[in-house]
Amino acid sequence: MLDLPGITQATRQVIEELQQKAQLSAEHILVIGASSSEVIGEKIGSAGSSEAAAAIVEAVLAARDQYGFHVAFQCCEHLNRALVVERDTLKTFGLEEVTAVPVPQAGGAVASTAFRSLKQPVLAERIQAHAGIDIGDTFIGMHLRPVAVPVRPSIKSIGQAHVTMAVTRPKLIGGARAVYIL
Repeated sequence: MLDLPGITQATRQVIEELQQKAQLSAEHILVIGASSSEVIGEKIGSAGSSEAAAAIVEAVLAARDQYGFHVAFQCCEHLNRALVVERDTLKTFGLEEVTAVPVPQAGGAVASTAFRSLKQPVLAERIQAHAGIDIGDTFIGMHLRPVAVPVRPSIKSIGQAHVTMAVTRPKLIGGARAVYIL
C-alpha cells in the first residue's frame, strides 16, 4: 500500500534540510525533479502515480509558501525537460516561455500535477536554479547554476526513489593571490 503521508513527510523533511543549508528566499529558485514511478518502486517513466505526485507537490508548495522561494518542477524528456513555474517566476527571472501543457504521459505525473496546482502555471524552457532536489534520479543538473555542491539528506529515499540534493554557489575566480572572504 502506498504511504502518501510518508511521501509528503519525507519530501518536506528533505526540503527542510536543504533550506537549513541554502537559506532560500524570494530571490531564489528551487528546482524539483521527481519520478512518481520511482517513488512507487517502478522504473522511471513507466507507471506514474498521480497520488504520489500530489503528495510531493503538496509538500513542495507548502514549503514554498512558508519560505517564499520560487519553485520549478522539471518535466520529463517528452517535453525536453521544460519546467513548470508560476508566471511571476517567469517574469522575475526573465525566463523564456514555451508552450505545452504537461500531462502524465508527456511531462510526467509530478509536473502535470504541479501545472494544475499553481495559480498561473507556464512552462519555461530552461533555468539556472539556486538549489535542487532530485527524487528518482531524474537528472536536474542541467537546471542548476554552474557550481553545484551536493547536500547529503539524512534520508536516502522518498518512497522507493533515491534522493539527491544540491545548492549552488558563485564561481571562485582568480588565482594564487585571489581572496574569497573579507
